[in-house]
Amino acid sequence: MTSHTVDEVFGISRTLPLNYVARPDVDGRLLGELAAAHHVVIYGSSKQGKTSLRKRCMDPGGYILVQCSNRSDIADLHSNILKRAGFEITLSQKRSSSGRHKVIASLKAAVKASFFGQGVQLEGAAGGERETTTGSERTTAALELDIDDVNDVIAALQSIGFNKKIVLEDFHYLEYQVQRDFSVELKAFHEASDITFVIVGVWLEDNRLIVYNGDLTGRVVSINADRWNAGELREVIATGAALLGVSFAPVFTAALIVLARESIYVVQEACRRACLEAGVRQTREDNPLIGADLDVDALVKQIVDEQSARYDGFLSTFADGFQETELEMHKWLLYPILTTNTDRLNRGLKYRDIKAILREKHPREGELNSGNITQSLQSSASLQVKKNIMPIVIDYDQSSKTLYVVDKGFLIWLHHQDAAELLEDIGLAAE
Repeated sequence: MTSHTVDEVFGISRTLPLNYVARPDVDGRLLGELAAAHHVVIYGSSKQGKTSLRKRCMDPGGYILVQCSNRSDIADLHSNILKRAGFEITLSQKRSSSGRHKVIASLKAAVKASFFGQGVQLEGAAGGERETTTGSERTTAALELDIDDVNDVIAALQSIGFNKKIVLEDFHYLEYQVQRDFSVELKAFHEASDITFVIVGVWLEDNRLIVYNGDLTGRVVSINADRWNAGELREVIATGAALLGVSFAPVFTAALIVLARESIYVVQEACRRACLEAGVRQTREDNPLIGADLDVDALVKQIVDEQSARYDGFLSTFADGFQETELEMHKWLLYPILTTNTDRLNRGLKYRDIKAILREKHPREGELNSGNITQSLQSSASLQVKKNIMPIVIDYDQSSKTLYVVDKGFLIWLHHQDAAELLEDIGLAAE
């Protein structure tokens, strides 16, 4: 039997977990859409296996990875794509129509040698390099391009015969306007090239990019990586147990699946701690029984309580909003979240219910209108990104008009908190 450590099997890993379980409705569909060369959006709550899904289904040599940042604008996104495709980017003295300096894109030496060795002819239309040959002499001249212009970026990639997929990880970290701008550009990539994107983000909205740009209808496929049913979670536990040569007590497994609220992270971490509690640190040959006498509720609470400082910080920071305002809308958005039963909250809060609660509880309900509430809901994700709340905790689905908690650990944490105390901490009075 091959020996593995507990940390290689359970818990968070930088590599693909050894007990990875493929979900037919998720992995199977993603593989099919990738083979069809469709643009794909992988979405779900934080720590629900989106990145592992991408690593499991995509050949590492078949894509380039761009990690999105809350400080990136559309030009930064373009620049990062070109850099990872093999270009070196330097500033030109010339300016584009937007006033920004143009850039000079030249192939890195290693990439250049690779392409020339394959006999690739580089064209110098709008980006990349121009190659001319006189006798036995070959020269290359870097060309200028407008880094804001998606057409220049497409031409640069096409000039080197770029044929890999482009993965944009943590797309939700980008500012709201940058997400919208890229959604417009995605249509240009679709129409003017064979380049395909895989976009990974934390939200629970099936058609987020289509809401931003209706022209993407039929051009983008969304994969929901959030859902883990009881059978799949049970398989994760059983697969990990087999790798470690242990057995988890049925009572432990049953309780954990209920208390984890579909959080694959909580399941993985609880199993890891249960093994350590039983003295199991690597694969065993005596098949010990794990978790029979453990208080699973206390174990799950311990796991999420380690995030208490972050969750408290989210509440206080979100309550402050972008700036001080008379209606304090972002603070009051927390009222229905903190006073709603967590089982119902797990299904999402509808706009009409939030509106009804605020109209009843807000001290200046006479001044509230639908625009105030809608604007604060739509800006909830961008506020968290701006305030460096990462991963984000809540997000608003504009298409279904539903506010979701996209951090399942927060739901478990809320279940163990005194709502009145949390309201008091952010300056709201419970009734």
